[in-house]
Amino acid sequence: MSRHRKGELGAVPFRSGRYFYIDNKWYFSCREGREKGPYDSKEKAEMALLAYIGQVQEPEASQREDTASPPHHPLPTP
Repeated sequence: MSRHRKGELGAVPFRSGRYFYIDNKWYFSCREGREKGPYDSKEKAEMALLAYIGQVQEPEASQREDTASPPHHPLPTP
């Protein structure tokens, strides 16, 4: 089942597996078109991908918090 990811518009692009195996080593590919690795096992590549996603999402989350409007506090009436 193909789905849009957050921020995607238009036709859903073709998606393939993120993990691949070359010369007895595991790698994963990123949305930015880069490959990360090598890892000794697919499990290590999976853990590294989760860590990578956390690092990429962390700055995005803090940036959203920085640009959020401050809470509204009504002034007390005299």
